[in-house]
Amino acid sequence: QVQLVESGGGSVQAGGSLRLSCAASAYAAKVGWFRQGPGKEREGVAAISSFGGSESYADSVKGRFTISRDVATNMVYLQMNGLKPEDTAKYYCAAGWASGRTLSPDEYQYWGQGTQVTVSS
Repeated sequence: QVQLVESGGGSVQAGGSLRLSCAASAYAAKVGWFRQGPGKEREGVAAISSFGGSESYADSVKGRFTISRDVATNMVYLQMNGLKPEDTAKYYCAAGWASGRTLSPDEYQYWGQGTQVTVSS
């Protein structure tokens, strides 16, 4: 069982930055960030594997968001720069046992409660 706790959400103006943090209670082969906006389905934002630290990003955030992890402390971060109003959503941290860096929510077994990010124009 892996427990995940997100922090770092908030309200910013367009063009601003936020850094989300996810504290995991145990090691997981892969960790991802997902988001769900009002009336939208949950979508993958970024993911990182433990082996080699390979990363993947949704096209909508490439060049603006960066995922990183500290394996020693089981912390995962999402640095979000150049935020846009369309980035407004609840952001979730998720962990999966199988190695990889997929952005498919179905491949993740454990989920945090989420942290709200609101970007105003």
